[in-house]
Amino acid sequence: MTATRKTSRKSNTSAEELKHYYREMLLIRRFEEKAGQLYGMGLIGGFCHLYIGQEAVVVGLEAAAEEGDKRITSYRDHGHMLACGMEPGGVMAELTGREGGLSKGKGGSMHMFSKEKHFYGGHGIVGAQVPLGAGLAFADKYLDNGRVTFTYFGDGAANQGQVYETFNMAALWKLPVVFVIENNQYAMGTAQKRSTSSPDIYTRGEAFGIPGETVDGMNVLSVKEAGEKAVAHCRAGKGPYILEVKTYRYRGHSMSDPAKYRTREEVQKVREQSDPIEMVREMLLSGKHATEDDLKAIDKEIKEIVNQAAEFSKESPEPSVDELWTDIYA
Repeated sequence: MTATRKTSRKSNTSAEELKHYYREMLLIRRFEEKAGQLYGMGLIGGFCHLYIGQEAVVVGLEAAAEEGDKRITSYRDHGHMLACGMEPGGVMAELTGREGGLSKGKGGSMHMFSKEKHFYGGHGIVGAQVPLGAGLAFADKYLDNGRVTFTYFGDGAANQGQVYETFNMAALWKLPVVFVIENNQYAMGTAQKRSTSSPDIYTRGEAFGIPGETVDGMNVLSVKEAGEKAVAHCRAGKGPYILEVKTYRYRGHSMSDPAKYRTREEVQKVREQSDPIEMVREMLLSGKHATEDDLKAIDKEIKEIVNQAAEFSKESPEPSVDELWTDIYA
């Protein structure tokens, strides 16, 4: 049986790497805060699932990825888009349903794609992206191109039957796929201990011979280290790997969720003791890799990028009626 292992923080991370992680996580945090504001103003309709608190997951795993690797996820997807390099203005304009959005304003928060960045969506049906991710990995194996697919899903989706059908197929065919369980501990609103019999969800892969581990998802360096190990396993032709990334979302499941299933004190404790951005900020300052002024400059730059994205999303026109039937069979 694979033992649970908490990956340790690397001590040889360069100042530039730390600044990059800080910047990328801060971009996601500020973008999501702005998206929440626009939702409150009525400029974003439908569902809106924010990624605040979970930023270290995608930033750490993108640091372990190579050009051409693919990613697919659920509806909590804005952070994944930004981390893989999708344009903030295009993402925000898609959230507001405008023509300048990355899916021309027709996908909204949960259905955005980028062929150029190898991002194959946000998907609204719980767990549905997992077999699709295996399909992407199957294509890579068929083409023998050395690429890996990151298939993200949550602790709630881990109880879907299609996940285990996919595990079985991926193991049989030795597909180069990293199954990333973003365990934020509450699924939609039910604590893991009330919904899931396994204290560590990744161990469910053992029935199919799939190795895995749990990692501190609030520590970007730990996530990167675990991601590199998982990716190396897949690229070596050894088949799939499961990473259960223990993380925490600060907001409700969606903007309409009051999150009464947990206390404010619990959320505040995580913010104060485990915030992923503050952790890197402290490393930069204590290691003398950056000054307060350096970090203020990064903060200012990120604020300007997010404000520009918001303005672009407001100014972009509504999609034309002529676009109604385009891209459907593309």
